[in-house]
Amino acid sequence: MGTDIEITPFADWLPVEGGPFIIAGPCSAESEHQVMETARQIAEIPMVKVFRSGIWKPRTRPGDFEGVGEKGLKWLKKVKNVYGLKTTVEIAEPKHVELALKYNIDMLWIGARTVVNPFSVQSLAEALQGVDIPILIKNPINPDLKLWVGAIERINAAGIDKIVAVHRGFHYFEKSPYRNAPMWEIPIELKRIAPSLPIIVDPSHISGKRELLQSVSQRAFDLEMDGLMIESHYDPGNAKTDASQQLAPKDLKEILENLIIREKKGDIDFEVKLEELRTEIDKIDGQLLQNLAQRMEIVDEIGEYKEQKGITILQMKRWAGIIEDRLSIGTHLGLNDTFLKNLLALMHKESLQRQTDIFNKAKNKRRKEARG
Repeated sequence: MGTDIEITPFADWLPVEGGPFIIAGPCSAESEHQVMETARQIAEIPMVKVFRSGIWKPRTRPGDFEGVGEKGLKWLKKVKNVYGLKTTVEIAEPKHVELALKYNIDMLWIGARTVVNPFSVQSLAEALQGVDIPILIKNPINPDLKLWVGAIERINAAGIDKIVAVHRGFHYFEKSPYRNAPMWEIPIELKRIAPSLPIIVDPSHISGKRELLQSVSQRAFDLEMDGLMIESHYDPGNAKTDASQQLAPKDLKEILENLIIREKKGDIDFEVKLEELRTEIDKIDGQLLQNLAQRMEIVDEIGEYKEQKGITILQMKRWAGIIEDRLSIGTHLGLNDTFLKNLLALMHKESLQRQTDIFNKAKNKRRKEARG
């Protein structure tokens, strides 16, 4: 897949003094105090160049907090004047473009839910015709590179040549450690077909929780991405939206200071293949974990049945048969004998513990009922 995207070099319009491009700020603007206090603390982090905040929030269901609207743009203008940070907001319809330009917002971003719909992207492209402003374009929710490229091309065709792609992960796995699966091979492939296009990573939406932000951010730079868009709130525990994935500015500063940023080597084909293989491992691991969870649910059911019938937990004859059968199947599939024995022993230990807990719970219940 080729592309005719024409991009002004990143360094020509956003000098970052040799460092990565970092955008930070709250998921949503909630109040003037929240915006200004978060901006005050973020302004003390030298690596952060742009302050972000959601003004209009595309919520799944009506009635949820949908953003403060136009008054939030006034707060962002104040952030710019007081702290000298550039500002960026999400746009989803032409009216948003008009208002953001009215309040001198420096950059606009198009969210994943909007990128999914070419009609919406085209309406934004028409609203942006003749405007000289950088546009950040997130990947669509689903893992569709053509849809992402199409959105970039539509905005580029409107005369916008200051474009940044934002990788925020994809809704793909039924269950995953991530809120949105990284699927790094997709942004790497985008980098290959559009080498002049800067790509930054949104570790907040990939991670979904604070504990994963450091590792995802580091992975982004290990894969030669150009920066981060990361959510930060002065009081993240009380945020109105996405509280679990937002960081206090002091924790953001620590993450950024601990990042290791290596010299770019540009071996894109190697990285694409490597990430394809890693994604396959992620899929298989997800399936394994789901199967293990289902196995333990059945173990619990067996434990309850044994307890009701007064049967002992440990059935040695059954266990010996399992060992023999699973070793035969596993070694035939090329798995190491010692590895299989260790794995089976761990599963058996967990099964016994779960059934013991069921027996103890039932015993305690009977004692409580007898006393009552």
